Amino acid sequence: MFGLTTGLAILLVICIVLACSFEFINGFHDTANAVATVIYTNSMKPTVAVIYSGVLNFLGVMLGGIAVAMGIVNLLPMDALVDSNPYHGVAMIMALLISAIIWNFGTWYFGIPSSSSHTMIGSIIGIGMAFYFLPGDLGLSAVNWDKAKDTGLALLISPLLGFSFAIIVMYTFKRTVKNDIIYKEPIPGKVPPVWIRMLLWLTCGLVSFFHGQNDGQKGVGLLMLILIAILPGQFAVDSSVNLQEINSNIFKIEYLIAKADTAVLSAKERRMHADILKHSLHYKDAVGTKSSAEEVTVSNRFSLRKDLVKITKSSEKLMAGGNLELSLNELKELNREVVAAKKLIEYAPTWVILIISVCLGLGTMVGWKRIVKTVGEKIGKQHMSYAQGASAEIVASVGIGLASWKGVPVSTTHMLSSGIAGTMVAKKGLKNLQKSTIKTILLAWVLTLPVTIILSGSLFLLFRAIL
Repeated sequence: MFGLTTGLAILLVICIVLACSFEFINGFHDTANAVATVIYTNSMKPTVAVIYSGVLNFLGVMLGGIAVAMGIVNLLPMDALVDSNPYHGVAMIMALLISAIIWNFGTWYFGIPSSSSHTMIGSIIGIGMAFYFLPGDLGLSAVNWDKAKDTGLALLISPLLGFSFAIIVMYTFKRTVKNDIIYKEPIPGKVPPVWIRMLLWLTCGLVSFFHGQNDGQKGVGLLMLILIAILPGQFAVDSSVNLQEINSNIFKIEYLIAKADTAVLSAKERRMHADILKHSLHYKDAVGTKSSAEEVTVSNRFSLRKDLVKITKSSEKLMAGGNLELSLNELKELNREVVAAKKLIEYAPTWVILIISVCLGLGTMVGWKRIVKTVGEKIGKQHMSYAQGASAEIVASVGIGLASWKGVPVSTTHMLSSGIAGTMVAKKGLKNLQKSTIKTILLAWVLTLPVTIILSGSLFLLFRAIL
């Protein structure tokens, strides 16, 4: 298998199975939130609902691009992204996936809505922090804290936005729609009015599609990490990209960076500045007149990836630091060239996206009942009305769609469960919430990060020691 040793081949299979398992669990863990509203309002039969949601999750991953996938990958330490030792990559990936699977499966088993995005990010930060305990000076770049703050902020505000906007949408319904039927508890076995049923079908489909587009991409990013770590010669760079086009991007980056006055940069920024120039030169020498990665020896393709990671990441950090003395137009040009250069390393083959799509779609179709019961029956003291289901789904679909568009990972679970809580409050105030359920969800929300950080960091150090 691609010239792998037996040991690495076995580890490759194990890692791929773990990545598919994570995405499968993600399907029945998170997507249950999308189907809860249509099931509990009698708008769709449970079997039809989960198949419908599963298909749209599949399409969401297939059509969603890879912006969120790369956002997750970029949370990892730079040292992890440029480490050519396959066993180090395996240690990182196995620790990340095993800790995420343990927490996701555990919360599903107890019927607790918990965010797979939260779980994944906690696992990644845990690995980054574990770098502080490795020999050498790796701790200096252990966590991409700027990216972690942006991602953490998105996860923090998503339930607050879901809660607040669901109240607003619910009040809007009350002001504009005077049909009392949609505010009453559904009668068992009786379907809602056609227009509200169509709205619930639409919003359920949108939440499912955007869940695939957002959460499904995390699986794509994980599978690419596995392939790059164990088969760098085949997957370190995109062989369909013209190397001379990237050469042109790097030349412009080098030119603009060289113009900057290094005297105003901090010591760390000067090191990054020197890194950009060093790796730009190395890339140009390694590529020469070659136009395709297939013309570069397998052993040298990972070094091209390392060059691109160092050049683009360091350039982004220098721009974010605010000390790079370039004009506004020059900074915009530098950013454009960095984005263009990234296409050599930020990609995913169609078959990778297809595998994750299938796993997420199949996962959606099984194991959904535990979370659906919590979302549908236990958040509020009353049965969910048609208007409440529609309000929560509208807010969740818009929120997740916007996050996917911006390439930001966001929690489907938090958006929808908090949206349902918001509709319960809009109906009869805070007294309409089941305090025990809300406390359990909040506890899972608070504990997810510290538990996954400790678990993934510990597993990473263990696997680094034994692999």
